[in-house]
Amino acid sequence: MATKHAKTLDDAQFARLMVHCAKGQHPLRDQVMVLLSHKAGLRSCEIAGLEWTDVTTADGEVNSRTLFIPDDIAKNGKERTLPMHPSLHLALSLLRGAYPDDKRIIFAVNPQLPFRDPVRPVTANAVTFWFKHLYERCGFEGCSSHSGRRTFITRAAQRAGRFDCSLRDVQALAGHASLNTTEMYIDLSARAGELVNAL
Repeated sequence: MATKHAKTLDDAQFARLMVHCAKGQHPLRDQVMVLLSHKAGLRSCEIAGLEWTDVTTADGEVNSRTLFIPDDIAKNGKERTLPMHPSLHLALSLLRGAYPDDKRIIFAVNPQLPFRDPVRPVTANAVTFWFKHLYERCGFEGCSSHSGRRTFITRAAQRAGRFDCSLRDVQALAGHASLNTTEMYIDLSARAGELVNAL
C-alpha cells in the first residue's frame, strides 16, 4: 500500500496559517512553532525539545545566523546546524523577550485551562497533534506536522541551483542520512506542467 505524503503549502496558505496563529491565545509561541517547521524544516521531536541555548549566542541573544539541533533531540542522534531564517529570528527574539526565564523554547499549555505551563515539558506527540488541529482549523486537508518540513525541503530543492547549492546541501539541512530519503520529501514543482507542455 502506498504511503500518503503530507501536503505542502504555498505562500498564500502559509500566510493564512500565520494569521490564524496571530489570533490565538499564545500567538508568539504558535508562530514560532510554524516557523520552526516551515522555515527550518524541524521535526516534531526537534520542535518539542529545542532549548534557548540552541538558538542563542554566548551573550544570550538570539543568534541571527544559525540554530543548532543537538543529538539528543535529533532523529537517530544526527545533530546539525541550520542557517537562521530572518522571519524565524524575529519571532524567536520576540518570544525570548516575552519569556526570558524559560529553558525550552516551546512551552506547554494546560489541557484543562488555556494558561502557560513552563514546567510541564512539551512532547513530540503534543506538537504533532497541535499541527494536525491547526491545519484542520485553517481548513487545510491532507496536512500534518510533516507538511512544514516537506514544504521546507521542497522549496530548498527547487531553489538550490540559484544559490550554487545541490540536493546534498538540502539533505544536510534536512538531517537525512540518505539522499534517497530527501528526494522522497520533494513535491513536484507547480511549473512541471509548463515543462511537459514545452516538450
